[in-house]
Amino acid sequence: MGLNTPAQAASYGTPTITLSASYLSGAVGATSDPTVTVTIGQSGADVSALTVAASATSKSSVAGTGDVVVTGTGASRTVTVAAKAQGYTNLTLKVTGLGGKTATRTLNYAASPAVQYGPQTRYFTGSSDASAAVDAGGGYVIVADDESNVLRLYSRSVSGAPVKTWDVGDALGADKEIDIEGATRVGNTIYWTGSLGNNKDGEYKADRNTVFTTTVSGSGASTALTVGGSYGKLRDDLVAWDKANGNRYGFAAGTADGQVPKQIDGFNVEGLEFAPGSTTTAYLGFRAPLVPPKNGGKALIVPVTNFDKVAGSGAKAVFGTAIELDLGGLAIRDIRKNAANQYLIVAGSWAADDNSDPYALYSWDGVAGHAPVKKLDLPTSDAGGWEAVVDVPDLSVSGAQAQLITDDGSADLYGDGTDAKDLAHVEWKKSRATWFTLNP
Repeated sequence: MGLNTPAQAASYGTPTITLSASYLSGAVGATSDPTVTVTIGQSGADVSALTVAASATSKSSVAGTGDVVVTGTGASRTVTVAAKAQGYTNLTLKVTGLGGKTATRTLNYAASPAVQYGPQTRYFTGSSDASAAVDAGGGYVIVADDESNVLRLYSRSVSGAPVKTWDVGDALGADKEIDIEGATRVGNTIYWTGSLGNNKDGEYKADRNTVFTTTVSGSGASTALTVGGSYGKLRDDLVAWDKANGNRYGFAAGTADGQVPKQIDGFNVEGLEFAPGSTTTAYLGFRAPLVPPKNGGKALIVPVTNFDKVAGSGAKAVFGTAIELDLGGLAIRDIRKNAANQYLIVAGSWAADDNSDPYALYSWDGVAGHAPVKKLDLPTSDAGGWEAVVDVPDLSVSGAQAQLITDDGSADLYGDGTDAKDLAHVEWKKSRATWFTLNP
C-alpha cells in the first residue's frame, strides 16, 4: 500500500452513476434549457464527498467540458449544458469517488441554433409537431401533436419533457393519427378537432374526420384527462352543407380523392373556438380554402351551432352563416378567445412551406362583419411554423403577453438535414414556445 493511500481505501466500492436520460436537447443562448438528473453513489462513502463533472466532449465547438454545470451535493445532481453552436456532441460525465475510483456515463447532446426572442422562449421536448394548445391552469398547458394521438402536459415556464401524457387513440378507436389541429376549453370540457382533410397524399383517412372531448379534473401539474364523446362525420356534414348552398366554398372538390389539403382551394381545419358568449356555437377556422381561392383571398370561419352536442354526443352538425375575414391574404392557423370575448388569431399561409411564409397575429371581437386588427408580424427567420396560442390576456392592458407555440416537425434543428419529426430520439424532438408582448 502506498504511503499516501488512505488505510480504508480498499473498502470503497466502485462508484455508480446513472442518468435520468441519455439524450438531451439544448439551444444556443437559451434560457431555462432542459436538464438531466445524475444519480450517484459509492459503497462505504458519504455521497456528499463524491464529485461529478464533464471529463470529455466529442465536439467542443458545440459544447465543451467547461460548458457543463453540475449542481447539488446529494445523491442526485442536476446537469445543465450551455450550447455554443448548433450540432451534436457526446459529453462524458464522470463521478469521482473516494479512493480515487471513478465511473462514467455518456450524455448524447444536441443543440439547436439561437432564435429571436431567446429570453422569452421555452422548448417543449418529447415531440416536435405541436398543433394545438389549451391552458391547464397553474402555469401548465396541454399540447396536442398532429403526428400522433398523444396529448402532453408541460410547464409553460421551463423547458423540458412533458410531466404527463395521454394517448387518446384507443379510447377513440383511432388506429392512425387524428391529425389534431384545434382545441378549446369550456369549463372542465376540452373540445378537439382533427384537420378533417385528406392526408398529404390526397387520401381520405377516417381518423382525421374526428372531433372529440376530454374531461379535465385537477389543474396544473395535477391535471388529469378522460376521453368523453366523439363524432366522425363532421367533414361529411360540411360538404353536404356547402353543396346545399351552391358549393360556394368548394368543399366537395377540396375533399375529393387525390386533393392535397394544403392548397389554396384545399380543405383543412386548424382553428376551433366558441363564438362570443356561447358554449354551443363553435367557430371552425380553415387553413384552406381561401375565399376566393386566390392570392389575397379571405380566411374562412364556419360556425357549428350545436358543436357541444356534435363533439360531446355525436349529433349531426348544424351550421350558421359563414364568416370571411381579411387577414391580409393569410389563413387561420389557430383562434383563441378569453372570458371577455377578445380573440387572437394566428394567421399563416395555406401552403405547407411553414418555415418561410409570413405569419401574423390578429385581434378580433368575434363578431361577423367586424374586421380583425393586426397586432404584430410574427418572426419567420427561425425554423418552425406558428401553430397555436395558449390563452388570450386582457388585450386592453399595456404590456399584455401571449404565449405562442411552433410546429417544428419539418425543421432541421441540428444542422444535419434531418426533419425533427424523424429524429431517432424523442428527447431531441421539440417545439418552441415564445411569449410576445402585444401592447408595448
